[in-house]
Amino acid sequence: MAKMNFGGVEENVVTRAEFPLEKARDVLKNETIAVLGYGVQGPGQSLNLKDNGFNVIVGQRKGSKSWDKAIADGWVPGETLFEIDEACAKATIIEFLLSDAGQIAAWPTVKKNLTPGKALYFSHGFGITYSDKTGIVPPADVDVILVAPKGSGTSLRRLFLEGKGINSSYAIHQDATGKAYDRVIALGIGVGSGYLFETDFKREVYSDLTGERGTLMGAIQGIFAAQYQVLRENGHTPSEAFNETVEELSQSLMPLIAEKGMDWMYANCSTTAQRGALDWWKRFRDATMPVFKELYESVKTGNEAQISIDSNSKPDYREKLNAELKELHDSELWRAGETVRELRPERSK
Repeated sequence: MAKMNFGGVEENVVTRAEFPLEKARDVLKNETIAVLGYGVQGPGQSLNLKDNGFNVIVGQRKGSKSWDKAIADGWVPGETLFEIDEACAKATIIEFLLSDAGQIAAWPTVKKNLTPGKALYFSHGFGITYSDKTGIVPPADVDVILVAPKGSGTSLRRLFLEGKGINSSYAIHQDATGKAYDRVIALGIGVGSGYLFETDFKREVYSDLTGERGTLMGAIQGIFAAQYQVLRENGHTPSEAFNETVEELSQSLMPLIAEKGMDWMYANCSTTAQRGALDWWKRFRDATMPVFKELYESVKTGNEAQISIDSNSKPDYREKLNAELKELHDSELWRAGETVRELRPERSK
């Protein structure tokens, strides 16, 4: 573990150089890793672990769409694909990657299979942090660890296949065996992390829920919708409004930020653009700060967790979710986006 300086603050970071894949394989050579769930994180993590040479099986409800997807990805029923109960029984490390609501439902099955010395692995601090709401309280004689890739499972897999990695946080909630650190870092390297930075379960879920509702998903959609509407109300065409709101950001400017930071992106724009951005960014910060403070407090008090549990546990949850997603898809903003994407040069070759 190395100390790295981030903006003047030191953090514990583990890189592939100091904990190479060969060491990770050695640490887990006698372990059987069961990945429970084949929805968001399950496919990327399980396939990356398998391709990296680890002993991996998948646990999923038979007859579900995810079961069929696992088969399509090469997992074999009765050999590497099992019902959740059987997968848990076979495993020494259980990766609990079901949805938060799914974890609550499956917890009695998982708990009865947590015999002494096993490890229970999460990629989200939700179940443990809000245990008063989820009922997820592991026994004291198992390791409880976390590796949380900072991106979707799709991105984790895509970057892995490109020979790259996605950064992940790691945490140890319970070290019953004395091996929790080596286990969690080996798993983090195994699933394809670029580097791993230390956190705890509470900080992971607080930052994750805030980020998803904030700049990563909720806030950015809100900003897109507001700017697009203002442009349209002032006579700009859908194509012009979409290009100035979304396309230029996602295709041109965000890659510059990813490359060398916001100042680098600014430096590669016109002086007029730089002046305007420098004049206005603090106004946007000040306007949204109260919303972010309200959001963080809602996360911290458990209100957001309760909303998610209540909503995601309803029998008609999927239908209502699809209706809300359809509203986004059918909006003029994102219908314009479909057309713009079709006109990108690579589509016309």
